[in-house]
Amino acid sequence: MTNKNQAIPYKIFLTEDELPKHWFDLRPDMKNKPAPMLHPGTHQPCTAQDLQPVFCDGVISQELNTTESFIEIPEEVRNFYKMYRPSPLVRAYCLEKALGTPAKIYYKFEGTNTSGSHKLNSAIAQVYYAKEQGITSLTTETGAGQWGTALSMACAYLGVDLKVYMVKVSSQQKPYRKAVMETYGAQVIPSPSDTTAVGRKILEAMPDTGGSLGCAISEAIEVATTTPNCRYVLGSVLNHVLLHQSVIGLETEAAMAKYDIHPDVIIGCAGGGSNLGGLIAPFMAKKLRGEENIRFIAVEPASCPSFSRGRFAYDFGDTGQTTPLIKMYTLGSGFIPAPNHAGGLRFHGMNSVLSQLYHDGFLEAKAYPQNEIFEAARQFARCEGILPAPESSHAIKAAIDEAMACKERGEEKTILFGLTGTGYFDMAAYMAFNDGTLSDYIPTDEELAKGFATLPPVKE
Repeated sequence: MTNKNQAIPYKIFLTEDELPKHWFDLRPDMKNKPAPMLHPGTHQPCTAQDLQPVFCDGVISQELNTTESFIEIPEEVRNFYKMYRPSPLVRAYCLEKALGTPAKIYYKFEGTNTSGSHKLNSAIAQVYYAKEQGITSLTTETGAGQWGTALSMACAYLGVDLKVYMVKVSSQQKPYRKAVMETYGAQVIPSPSDTTAVGRKILEAMPDTGGSLGCAISEAIEVATTTPNCRYVLGSVLNHVLLHQSVIGLETEAAMAKYDIHPDVIIGCAGGGSNLGGLIAPFMAKKLRGEENIRFIAVEPASCPSFSRGRFAYDFGDTGQTTPLIKMYTLGSGFIPAPNHAGGLRFHGMNSVLSQLYHDGFLEAKAYPQNEIFEAARQFARCEGILPAPESSHAIKAAIDEAMACKERGEEKTILFGLTGTGYFDMAAYMAFNDGTLSDYIPTDEELAKGFATLPPVKE
């Protein structure tokens, strides 16, 4: 253990030997566990057999686990992690100085790999399990493109074919993401498309739609279930994805322990919940056990406010209503979000573990409009030298607000947030912000009601 009185460096690194050997599952520490996933036809809890036509066997056991806290990371996955992990925990000294705050601000930076985000942590794990099972091709959806990019890298590394359905408006906003995916060998199709029955149905009903993650998921699942030796993989929302992302929180916990640092507030952006769930997992477990009293804040776009304006209900994960039903905070699978630039945060629902924690009061939520997010992103970039992704900038905005509140109250709190990725493929959004043409859109109650009307009737 490093002397706690030693000066804390800008960047705290773990050694390769300190890379976690196990993922951490929060569910065994939860008194109120998330409700089980239900079969869409019978409304009975899903079994492994129910999930096998869609998902790989290796992740099904992880998805259904509620008793084992630690799951061993396969050696091949851990060796892949060593190419870009452990990632740095950074003290934002320059941002603190600019804000004039007594708060100490730290961020866990996940943008050090080619995909530019945390998504690679789960991508390599899911492709590994597919390869181990003998699966030859995979399908998926992607919003902003980080997940599609990460998965294309993992598939190229392990020799598995990949078809990506990318939300149409994101493919238009971020053509270079498509180019990167194709460079790694993936086939990328803007969604909704005419390549699937569900895509054609959506286009018939909404010919001018920019698409949504729910639409893209429906198309990807249709292809997975109708193509021999093919499976579907998901980059967020489901619990096995949060499990894989726990390497973020485990590394952060170990790095902070080196310098006897104790966070008072932990903040993460929230779309489906993967990075937030991964970051907070070991810290939340301590809170649930009564060992720590940390505040946890989920930050979402005001244009897609699943937590702050959603309903806690069973819902489909896709627009086509083909997935198992998940008890979550949701805007309804029929909700089509505005085409804002936080593409990775445009999912209509939230992970079931995080939803239960929010429902039980262990997790707070904040929602911000686009221009406030990009103002925070610009301030961070000018101070810390990293151009953040729009998604990550939601966490930055909340961290700045918390730091300024500390300044007003004269409090020396320690703030930790997840910097989930870089924004170098998001320059169209930055250009719009710099030009003053970036719009703020917040759905009305009437518009949200249309999404809620698509919630399935489920007796609990």
